Amino acid sequence: MRAATEQVLRPEEIPQACRQLTEEGARLQMAYAWFPEPGEPPEVLYLADRKPHEPFALLRCRLSGTEQSLDSLAPRFPLLGWYEREMMDLCGINFRGHPEPYPLVLHEGAHAVIPPLDPRYPHDQMVSFTAEPWQLPPMEGSDVQVLPFGPVRGDVLESAQIVFYYIGEAILHCHPRLFFKHRGMEKRFEGLLPELGVLLAERISGVDSVAHSLAFCQAVETACQCEIPERAKYLRVALAEMERLYNHLYYLGHLCHTTTLKVGEAQGKLLAEQCKQLNGIFTGSRFLRGLLKPGGLRRDLDLEALPQRLRKLEPEIAAYMRALETTNSHLDRLMTTGRLSRKTAFDEGATGPIKRASGIGRDLRSDHPYAAYAHLAMEKIPVRTDGDAHARAQVRMEEINNSISLLLQALENMPHGPVETKLSAQAGAEGLGWCEGPRGSTYYCVHFDGAGKLARVKVKSASFSNWRVFPFTVHDTNMMDYAINEASFGLTMAGCDR
Repeated sequence: MRAATEQVLRPEEIPQACRQLTEEGARLQMAYAWFPEPGEPPEVLYLADRKPHEPFALLRCRLSGTEQSLDSLAPRFPLLGWYEREMMDLCGINFRGHPEPYPLVLHEGAHAVIPPLDPRYPHDQMVSFTAEPWQLPPMEGSDVQVLPFGPVRGDVLESAQIVFYYIGEAILHCHPRLFFKHRGMEKRFEGLLPELGVLLAERISGVDSVAHSLAFCQAVETACQCEIPERAKYLRVALAEMERLYNHLYYLGHLCHTTTLKVGEAQGKLLAEQCKQLNGIFTGSRFLRGLLKPGGLRRDLDLEALPQRLRKLEPEIAAYMRALETTNSHLDRLMTTGRLSRKTAFDEGATGPIKRASGIGRDLRSDHPYAAYAHLAMEKIPVRTDGDAHARAQVRMEEINNSISLLLQALENMPHGPVETKLSAQAGAEGLGWCEGPRGSTYYCVHFDGAGKLARVKVKSASFSNWRVFPFTVHDTNMMDYAINEASFGLTMAGCDR
């Protein structure tokens, strides 16, 4: 696969190869499977991030036709646990010795005739369901109570069921049941041309439209060996930072909502709204959709007046963040809430502001620069070590300052010229693309079929990674802090469920 160094291995060689990569300083990012030919055994691929500025590493193994199974790596590399369960549900692969061999994506009562991601599975056929009881982890103790919260929750929260085991207000265990809104987005890419695939990518998570479409476009461009024009690279940076800016401001406002700081909530959401209005004025889309395409941008953008509007807004944003950091009632609810240790963040696959708040200073914009980030001066990556809700808010506040700086640099150094180049899909090509979105790292792996159409698109979203990490911050906490803790993660269900 282009953009990664590749090893083709036998199934029994995979565990040792993964151990060797991690011993060399690499971090596993994801695993997925695909079927190169209908009716043929699947391939399983493992992606690892090496040290900054080094190529990604990809391990590939083809399973045999007699036994589609592998040894589970989840006991050694916990972050792979969900990816292996996803492959069990959607690709029909068995992972021997998995510590949690339960369905993840397909809930109880799902009956798929063949694995849904098998190319032979009909695109227009929904998985049939029958009513079956769902299983909960056993919990001993006469005083322990069980509270299923959701999947329909109050306010505007997306569908998710959080099952609490608790005594009084003390939470002993948190068991999330997600994927109620699984839409089969990866299946929907099959058979599409890249020009249509980008429209699907930017709708996976509405508030991460640029992150998903940018990672997808770069994966396609890598597969097709397409170099986009310089102006398009700078415009992509501008759009990505505009998306980060309104997301982080809305995040701060919503966090104030959970701490009952009503004035802070109103101010944060007003600033986020003003940023979205700027998006609409300068691009025609408040959520920055319909702008990117494989090969560049769909059309040129006139952002000449944006720096003036942004500089006018900048002092208001700075004053707002200073006020938050001096409001004791707000800080008191954030400090020590939902602590995530560095080890757990690393082992379980935390990403974005979540991992940086736990002491892991990695950011794809500087570690593996894309678009025009290599030509811009990026401030020091914000890192905190406390790993609590306050640290996660502080990281995002510093990222707001970084985003404004990067956005102004991109606008001031914007070259003239075309914004798109012709792209020709190559039969059988494969490519990897990535983007550091507002919630963390987003990866796309694309595989083309013999006709130059998409045969398989794997999406690694930030919320999928961070939802796996989140329960570790809930155990042994209390009910009063739960809403604050969840808000401090800035999760989306759409990005996780896909």
